[in-house]
Parts: sequence; structure tokens; C-alpha cells
Amino acid sequence: MSTHIVAAFDEDLIEIQAKISEMGGLTEDMLSRALQSVQNRDAELASDVIQRDEAVDKMEAEIEEAVIRVIALRQPVAKDLRVLIAALKIASTLERIGDLSKNIAKRAVPLSSARPVRVTSSITRMGREALSQLSIVLNAHAARDVDAAVQVWNQDYEIDEMYNAIFREVVTYMVEDSRLIGVGAQLMFIAKNLERIGDHSTQISEMIHYIVKGEQLGDDRPKGEPTAVGLVAE
Repeated sequence: MSTHIVAAFDEDLIEIQAKISEMGGLTEDMLSRALQSVQNRDAELASDVIQRDEAVDKMEAEIEEAVIRVIALRQPVAKDLRVLIAALKIASTLERIGDLSKNIAKRAVPLSSARPVRVTSSITRMGREALSQLSIVLNAHAARDVDAAVQVWNQDYEIDEMYNAIFREVVTYMVEDSRLIGVGAQLMFIAKNLERIGDHSTQISEMIHYIVKGEQLGDDRPKGEPTAVGLVAE
């Protein structure tokens, strides 16, 4: 490769990295705002989050197009190819996190006019942990910080355990007062969405490890105990 071609290729990689960072920032902001809409019972803020999802979808398509173009034109190998493959997977993962954040905001709309319940504070704590892990892993991707990425990967069980505790708490509320069944169902779906966001953050960790080390991180990360009954995140 000539110096000019190498420089152009490096610019392509930098541009894709910048797009990933921008998309990551947008999904992080969506999750933060979705959690605020739940905590503050703010239907208007929730509606704003829902509308932002289109921008995330558009960014995923732009990154996919950029990566395919670079692979076709530059025919990269070794680490450069890993960076591009990881970019595709991370963009897809961030799009899913955006969808999950949108779903949390959708649940916040009916909750804004429903009877307040104490378990919402547990949801807020779980949300803060999920948001923190997402923020750390996005910074780790920008800095190629494998240690920080592996730390998030190892700590995912904390979010799993929070979800299990919330599941038990909400079921107890619903058993004690049938009037809370509707609210409880909304809160359990929010908790499940947060648990899935935690899983997606670990997938980004795995991609960072793949970029830097050239190998998979593995499938033996610590996990919380499964609940007796599961939910499907929308």
C-alpha cells in the first residue's frame, strides 16, 4: 500500500470510530432520559426518547454502509479487519440498546399517571448501574481499554441480581394488592429491558477484547441466579 492509500485508510477507520462514539453517546443519552422519565413520571420526556430512536437507526445504517465500503475498497486484514467487523457488531448492539431504551420510555408513559410505588426506586438504582456500565464500556472502546472492558464483562452479574431482586419485590407487591398488577407488570418489563441492556454492554466488552487481543473473551462470565419465571424484553 502506498503512503497515500494508508493515510486514506486510516482516515476511514478514524471516521468509523467517530461514528461509533457518536452513536454510543446518543444511545447513552436515550437511556439516561428514559430512566429520568420513569423516575420523574415525565410522559413528555418519555415521548422525546421514543422519537430519538429513529436517529439511532439511521446511524446504524450509516456505519454499516461505511464499513462495507471500506472492506470492499481497502481489503483490510488482521487488526484492521477486526476493527471493521467489530464496528458492525457494536453498531447493531447499540441499535438494540436504543430499542430497549425506547421500550423503557414507552412503559414510562402509562406509569406517569399511575399510582406511585416504592419499587420504582429499585428500578432507578438498577438503571443507574446499567447506565454506568454502558458508559464505561463505550469509553473503553474509544480508548481500546481492555481492562475496563473486561471489568464490565465480569460485573454483569450485579445487574442480573438486581433484576432478580426487583422481580421478587414486584411479585410480592402484586400478591399483596391486586390493584398493583398493572403497574407491577410495567415495572417488571422495564427491569427486564435494563437486564438486557446489561447483556448488550458485555457484548461490546467482548468486541473490544476481540479488537485488541484478536480472540474471543469466552463464555464463562459470572451470572446472577435465574428467576423462576422469565420475561421477554420487547
